[in-house]
Order: sequence, then C-alpha cells, then structure tokens
Amino acid sequence: MGSDGLESKKVGGVPGGTGTTRLGAGEFPGGGRDTAINPFQGLGEAGASLVEITGVIKWFDASKGYGFIVPDNGWPDVLLHVTVLRRDGYQTAYEGARVVCECVQRAKGHQAFRILSMDESTAIHPAQMLPPRTHVSVTPTSGLERAQVKWFNRLRGFGFLTCGEGTPDIFVHMETLRRFGMTELRPGQYVLVRYGPGSKGMMAAEIHPETGSPALSSH
Repeated sequence: MGSDGLESKKVGGVPGGTGTTRLGAGEFPGGGRDTAINPFQGLGEAGASLVEITGVIKWFDASKGYGFIVPDNGWPDVLLHVTVLRRDGYQTAYEGARVVCECVQRAKGHQAFRILSMDESTAIHPAQMLPPRTHVSVTPTSGLERAQVKWFNRLRGFGFLTCGEGTPDIFVHMETLRRFGMTELRPGQYVLVRYGPGSKGMMAAEIHPETGSPALSSH
C-alpha cells in the first residue's frame, strides 16, 4: 500500500511528537499496558516505524476508551485506543470485525496508530450479544484455585479466566458471578475459582473475589 495514500487519509490534527500526555511513551502503570497513552506521541520523527497489520477485533469497550486487536501474523494483541478510531471516522469497533491498520511499537507491545479499513461483515453486533444459556450443572473437579481474569464482557455475559501458562482457559458466565454475589470482573483481576468440565470446556462452578489481590497485570 503506497505511502501517499496513507498520508492523505485524515491525518489533520495528529500530533507529531509535540503533544503532551499524562504518561510518556512506553510508560505503563503497574507494569501493564498503558491504556491512556497518546497513540500519536513520538511519531513525527518515526513515521517509518509504522507497520501495517491485519487482524480481528478481540473486544472494544467504548466506555473505557480502548480494546484489542488479534493480529493475523501471530503477534501479541495490539492495543486500540478510541482516539484512533474517532480520528479515522469510526465510532466504535465491534468484536469480530476485521481490520487493517498501521501500528507502532511501544515498550510493552504494539499499539494501533491508523485504521486503514474495517470490515464489519464478520462482526458481532451488540444486539446479537445475548448471554448464552448456561443452565448446565458443572461439577467441580478442582480445588479452590487462584485464577486471573483474561477478559470479561458484561454485554455478552461471560468471560475467561486463566490459572497460568499451559492451563486451559476457564469459561465463566455472568450467572455464576451473580450466584456468588459478584457483578463484574476486570481484566487482570485475581479471583478464587472451582471449575470442572462443561459444554464450553473448563467452566467455573464457583467463584469468589480474592481479598488483597496483587497489582493488576496487563490485559
């Protein structure tokens, strides 16, 4: 894709490294992704460092102002900030939409800089995101284990936990949360869970908040 075409697409108003942000390039609170970082900072002198990727929207939360893209090339998730979407003419990004974007390397991973195109024909619109029926009895086969939230979508009503590398993801439904007095999970949060095999692989049968959890990691 020629550079002339890319440069002419809605680049007005993009800071060239002189804008100010609350955090400098590469600074990530608590060692995780800095979701408040200015995606345009430092690009004036480093335009050549932009890399074009294609991928799929993993999730995007407009209220939080960011989400993530799963690249087709096997890279780790790419951070997508709402300011990039809005500047390039998009109001939001639906899960499952295919996207072509330019991204820039930051200290803790790649971050989207410019949206070149987005195909929503494969996306899941919020109107379709009804919580699945999970009135399935899950018999726990584990003890009460410490797990971390990979992601959780309140609109869809479910998410996934992990007990660490090499372990299967644990599906957790909103109904299970409510049953144990919880209303939401945050990515990076630690919980205590009992789980067992179910219709969606390993499924949480019991879940509790962990008191005094350590600092949150990245997404």
